[in-house]
Amino acid sequence: MELLVLAILGIVVIALATAIAPRLNIAGPLILVLIGIGVGLLPFVSVPQVNPEFILVGVLPPLLYSAAVALPAIEFRRDFGPIAGLSFVLVIVSSIIVGGFLMLVIPGLDPAIAVALGAILSPTDAVATSIVKRLGVSGRVVTMLEGESLLNDATALVLLRTMIATAAIATAGSAVEDAEVSAGFLPAFAWGVLVAVVVGAVVGWLNLRLRSLIGHSAANTAIGFVIPFAAYLPTEELGGSGLVAAVVAGIVTGQGSARWFTPEQRMSDEHNWRTIELVLEGAVFLLMGLELKDIVTGNIEDHNGLGTGLAIALGALVLLLAVRGVYVSLLVWAQSRRARSARRRRLERISDTIDDIASGERPVRRADPRRRGRGGDRALEDPRTQRRLAAMRGRVTRSLRDLNYYQASPLGWKHGAVIVWAGMRGVVTLAAAQTLPTGTPERALLVFVAFAVAVMSLMLQGFTLPWLVRMLRLQPTDEHRVDRAEQDELDERLRDAAASALSDPALRRRDGRTFPAELVAFVGTKLIDPPDDETTAAARDALELRLVLIEAMRRRLNELSSGGEFSTGALRHALAELDADQLSLELRLDDQG
Repeated sequence: MELLVLAILGIVVIALATAIAPRLNIAGPLILVLIGIGVGLLPFVSVPQVNPEFILVGVLPPLLYSAAVALPAIEFRRDFGPIAGLSFVLVIVSSIIVGGFLMLVIPGLDPAIAVALGAILSPTDAVATSIVKRLGVSGRVVTMLEGESLLNDATALVLLRTMIATAAIATAGSAVEDAEVSAGFLPAFAWGVLVAVVVGAVVGWLNLRLRSLIGHSAANTAIGFVIPFAAYLPTEELGGSGLVAAVVAGIVTGQGSARWFTPEQRMSDEHNWRTIELVLEGAVFLLMGLELKDIVTGNIEDHNGLGTGLAIALGALVLLLAVRGVYVSLLVWAQSRRARSARRRRLERISDTIDDIASGERPVRRADPRRRGRGGDRALEDPRTQRRLAAMRGRVTRSLRDLNYYQASPLGWKHGAVIVWAGMRGVVTLAAAQTLPTGTPERALLVFVAFAVAVMSLMLQGFTLPWLVRMLRLQPTDEHRVDRAEQDELDERLRDAAASALSDPALRRRDGRTFPAELVAFVGTKLIDPPDDETTAAARDALELRLVLIEAMRRRLNELSSGGEFSTGALRHALAELDADQLSLELRLDDQG
């Protein structure tokens, strides 16, 4: 009963903190940490010990899955290179450098344990993304921070496990096996990612297919809730990264939902996962503040105060920010060179060559000498040649659109400063620190250092990030607002799809029957409502015709989603409008009986 009361109070506090955060202009997680610290300091409050495995297994998979479902996949693909660098290279470098620092300031600390704590401190938290979104920073910066927070957890946890195993073997006195374990990090990481990608993709694919066959809304929602765990558990059993598997399953689900799910399913998933994300993330940050009292008390008893732990934590945080600053500077420089490269001219020449071949102005080169002598026109009639030309044209066109994206959203030193300062520590650091073996020397100090780094990072960077953005005078953007010109062009493409469907002689109702010819001519491409004085039958015919045209426009929207011509925001806005129209029409049809 007491646990149930605490859970109810916790949810109420999370909801209230989230509601008042915009009015105070403070991120909700920061408020929850402060509330947790305040409540934890009360003498009559006893905080129950929470198993860190509960956070690693029960909280992180659904949190990462929820973020991955909403990830802007087109922009994520375009910046996957820098995101992978932030998620892998930066974590490894930071872990080694911070590990060396810890060995200097904590005499006798095992090198493997030092690097393990470095891995604990290295991954950033997704809370930074919510703060940056609220500040209206460039969508490209938000995507990079979000992608980094989704993927760097896997690198940190694999490195942590490897270093803990290395320390255990070293304690047993086997230097040879110690070296073998250390050298096996890269193969273990590669295997972990490979297994995670395969299992996550399969689980995501099965999720789409299975849920598309289930009409019962409650049953459909129940299946959706178990997907992140269905991806996580088998991947961990196979030696892979369950967190990456949950992310991959979320990306596959998010990209396939427009094709396989109904409007009701998409709307339900969006609201359900947003609620789950709010409760789970809020609970972790609230717990973070509550547990700080016991950790502080333990360090006061063991080290005659907090000076040692706080000094080490401050030094580690400064070092982490310095390493991140150097790496992000190189990243921004490389991305600016990419946007200014001569690659566009090469791609445009290739595009012109493809056009010349398709028009017959340039002959098709044959790799098979037996096929020489045939005319260019006949070669172009070969279906395989046409498919190859279409595939090449698609790749070149997508690359040119990617370059347009890089040039339209350049990364400058101001964006780099935001990326550096938004690298806060949070949930993973808190949970991973408590997984250090109980027999680890100086464990209480190491756990306190991890908590102190996370708290100082959240408080210092979280509260000063809005000030930094204002000082840099970055042009604010609204994450919910799409470019009007882009949206108008996309709407025109969808109207063309509706017009094509209207002119198709095979146009049918959803039950296979034909529409009256006069109705098709009346509706046109305007998708207007029938007059009030129309008969019920005529009104139903008009509503059903509009539903068929919406399906045609949604199919065209799915085709446009893979070309990279439109942003994820514009595509999702158009899909939401089509879904809202369809739900409204279906409700009106139900009302008519």
